[in-house]
Amino acid sequence: MDAINDFIAAAAASPWVYLVVFAVVLVDAFFPPVPSESVVIGASAAAVAVGVPNLPLVLACAAAGAIVGDNLTFALGRTLGLDRFRVLRRPRMAAAVERARRGVHARAGVLILSARYVPVGRVAVNLVAGASGLAWRRFVGLSVIAGVSWALYSVTVGVVAAQWLHGNAFLAMVVGIAIGVGTGVMVDALLRRAARRRLLRAGDESSPVVSSEPEHAGARTAALEGERR
Repeated sequence: MDAINDFIAAAAASPWVYLVVFAVVLVDAFFPPVPSESVVIGASAAAVAVGVPNLPLVLACAAAGAIVGDNLTFALGRTLGLDRFRVLRRPRMAAAVERARRGVHARAGVLILSARYVPVGRVAVNLVAGASGLAWRRFVGLSVIAGVSWALYSVTVGVVAAQWLHGNAFLAMVVGIAIGVGTGVMVDALLRRAARRRLLRAGDESSPVVSSEPEHAGARTAALEGERR
């Protein structure tokens, strides 16, 4: 365990760690397999456990990478549309795109802020926001709030994990990453449930109302019979 912690301390002391944090978070904005949350949480845990890297710089790099990456994804959606991305045809991505398409104008703030915590969700929402014509000025403001809040959350998870485990860098990184992944899964599940509830409500509202047609029909028949008499 000591050898692992020594390796983490040496890696965290490298000045390249800030560029790695920025680049990984940026790429993850449009390529979900890149583990941006894990990198930010791990770097933050190391900052508390071994004193490096500089925690405010990790926070700034993570926020900047998230904001730039989300806006690049928005620009891709605005420029290329959605039809050119084969990955969007996969079942999970297609479902996320459909949810984003239904609510991007009515609930843009909620979608963009919450989707930042879900790897697949943020790609779908940002692409759809760009392709659907959402105003760029509005998106920029929301992406800044989303990027900063996400960076603060990721850094906080790493800090809390490191303090809870009394400075053990390796265990703090493992626990922090597990918490981050679990939060993403939970947010994704909540978004799916909310989308299903909206669909059910929409279906109930659009279903035909059962009318008292037989009663009206009976009344008309009685009136006709009265006229005949």
